[in-house]
Amino acid sequence: MKRERKGEVWDFEHELPGGSGGGGQKLILGLDGGTTKTICVCMPIIPSTPNHSPPVYARAVAGCSNHNSVGGYVFLVLIISDIFPNDVEYYVENDAVAALASGTMGKLHGCVLIAGTGTIAYGYTKDGREARASGAEAILGDWGSGYGIAAKAVTSVIRAYDGRGPETMLTCSTLHELQLSSPDELIGWTYADPSWARVATLVPVVVSCAEAGDQVANDILLHAVQELASSVKAVVHRLGLCGKDGKDSFPLVMVGNVLEANKRWDIGKEVIGCISKDFPGTRLVRAKVEPAVGAALLAWNYLIEQYQQELSGVDYN
Repeated sequence: MKRERKGEVWDFEHELPGGSGGGGQKLILGLDGGTTKTICVCMPIIPSTPNHSPPVYARAVAGCSNHNSVGGYVFLVLIISDIFPNDVEYYVENDAVAALASGTMGKLHGCVLIAGTGTIAYGYTKDGREARASGAEAILGDWGSGYGIAAKAVTSVIRAYDGRGPETMLTCSTLHELQLSSPDELIGWTYADPSWARVATLVPVVVSCAEAGDQVANDILLHAVQELASSVKAVVHRLGLCGKDGKDSFPLVMVGNVLEANKRWDIGKEVIGCISKDFPGTRLVRAKVEPAVGAALLAWNYLIEQYQQELSGVDYN
């Protein structure tokens, strides 16, 4: 694990207001745990504006903490409860909730689409209803994710090699990227370490081949676009975010390196276009902060609301 400030490792405890350890200042930790990495940020509980979050005192990066990868949700909660004292409040939510909050600055309303190593669509209504689509991970078909795109590409290479599929530029490009001499070696590479993040690193190869006119690669990306868009559509429809006529406006936060490629073959742009055909009120919202900060803002907003209720003596629930 490392702590960062502007790219440098530092000991933030000695620089907090009030001296070592923060001098009793109340702090919030926001944690974003994914399949590839875990990010934690430390922020103070101080007033802020709707479009500006409190400052980040520290940021730490570690390995995977996806609950399905580390032993399940219950095991993850046990780890957290063992680390912190009993008087520390903590909340565990799907990482998609933090991603949504990264675009809405801690307010839970709208839909979020994550497409990185894995993918999930998650939505919230103002009255607290929620729904999700996809996010069942590799075995159950996270098609549209980085892993899903790359897995289809590797499969296409093998199919072309043994004569079951059409020839594709993906063969030469993938072998070159992995420094392999034959598709036979690709089988060994895949099963030597079939981790999702490792396979997903081949996504740029697929995008490059599609931009160069390869039909197989292009079809893989088109399929990914349809899968990602259908996940969002399913959530929007179930929650009625689009209104009865399907035209109401709602925020859609999109995060993840698959959607942020900024290439000529722009997956994110294609996904938005596909969704907007059915739901013209879709309002794209770019993440204003990283998901770990979004997680902290969720807690921050909850505490501020709790504090305001205590001051007013009114229970809004």
